Amino acid sequence: MANPILPGISEAEQELLYKKLNEYNQGRTSYKEAGAYLVVLPRPESPRYSLWVYSPLPERQSIFYVQDLSTDIHESLRAASSLCYYSPRCILLVEYNAKRMQSKGDDIISFGKYHGHFLHEIFRIDPAYVSWIAYKFTSRIPKQERFVQIAQVYHSVHLDIQKRQAHQKYSTSRFLGKEGDKVKELTLKVLRVRLEDDPYKTTVKGTTPYFYVRQILTLEDPIGNLVTFRTSSRTASRESCQVPATEHAFEPGESVYIASARISCTFTSGNKQYTRLNYVKFK
Repeated sequence: MANPILPGISEAEQELLYKKLNEYNQGRTSYKEAGAYLVVLPRPESPRYSLWVYSPLPERQSIFYVQDLSTDIHESLRAASSLCYYSPRCILLVEYNAKRMQSKGDDIISFGKYHGHFLHEIFRIDPAYVSWIAYKFTSRIPKQERFVQIAQVYHSVHLDIQKRQAHQKYSTSRFLGKEGDKVKELTLKVLRVRLEDDPYKTTVKGTTPYFYVRQILTLEDPIGNLVTFRTSSRTASRESCQVPATEHAFEPGESVYIASARISCTFTSGNKQYTRLNYVKFK
């Protein structure tokens, strides 16, 4: 499957992005067996990248919409890889294919409290209802059999997301090293973000306050080791505890790629071990 040309980025940046995506997909099951998650390129009527799921099981249309992502390819891949990290499915970048991706009406609920809604709409707000359709609903006509198959695909997406949530909840952690050690090539997922104003840099010019905001991040690596570090804004915000629009605001679920950092200290909170980093250099 040929890699599509990505809009708005250089050839070198595109090559690096595909290299990282190939690394992410290493060890995952072939899309011909397990299906795949598809990050679909923007198009005139939809300026955001979007996440879809391909399943080799249902006949005819076998690609189904999951959710919109970002207008930025890096943010979109970070969100998709975070959401699907514990799935055996790989992630592929593809162009929109109207023939294979447009709904044929097979995924519209024709009964009950969600009558007239698409399965992907209900999957986001009531996944248990979609799971009930997948394995409890009795189909009476051939079209409903197809409808149940699609619900089973969405149920499998729900299970992939649950794996990630369960791993975050029950995983144990270890230190990444000892104080002063240098660590390299870390791939981390953001769990929590706390914002605070830097009291030493916050100033008032005339009657206008200028806040320099810190983001205190709690993250985990792929095997559940917990990491924390903080990053300070370089430009001022007019509002307290708000990251300036010109700078990146980290969000839970986002993937963070670190080229190198130093371990400033290690500590235990409750029964969990944390590694605190400083001198963080992002990829």
